[in-house]
Amino acid sequence: MAGALGAMGLATSAPPAAPATSLASSGAAAMPTASTDAVAAAFAAHPRTGFLPPELRAQAAHDGPLPIGHGQTNSQPRTVASMLRLLQVEPGMRVLDVGAGSGWSTALLAHLVGAQGEVRGVELVPELARFGAANLAATRQPWASIAVATPGVLGLPDQAPFDRILVSAEPKTLPQSLVDQLRDGGVMVIPVAGEMLRVVRRGAQTEVTRHGGYRFVPLK
Repeated sequence: MAGALGAMGLATSAPPAAPATSLASSGAAAMPTASTDAVAAAFAAHPRTGFLPPELRAQAAHDGPLPIGHGQTNSQPRTVASMLRLLQVEPGMRVLDVGAGSGWSTALLAHLVGAQGEVRGVELVPELARFGAANLAATRQPWASIAVATPGVLGLPDQAPFDRILVSAEPKTLPQSLVDQLRDGGVMVIPVAGEMLRVVRRGAQTEVTRHGGYRFVPLK
């Protein structure tokens, strides 16, 4: 991810400082293999294959990031599943997907919110935004979309508030501009300074829990 809202791409999870809270080593991080929960059902409905360049589709089962061009990647499936489970998306919610890239995360989120919900993805690289939007359109979930992000603007402040925000690039500090786009009680999952955070907005305050060490490309 070369830009602030680049593709949903990240390196494999780093060795956590505290294994007990690491998504990479917890049960929540396990690869979904059956429709035992909503996230696993979303994975089954929208396989990774449809969000990769044709020459890489045979590698879709690889549990690691795969390149999609412009220095970006389609993320490690185990990490995607972990982040979605932390986010706890429910039907009917409005969700912001920062760093939509290939469109896979946006499609998964769209499945989780259902037709009564709404998902807005943003992607800084125009070519990837078009690639992701085409992949998303193939899933026939018109309540979700991907747009080219405005340089220098995080998220979609003019369309806030959102019930949930998923961020797939890593800032050095928690961006207040994204926290401000959450509704009261809303949740954001975001990697910050090498650590996965779950952020809950409570009025003017935030509750932050930490969930293990990860490496992501920078959020700019």
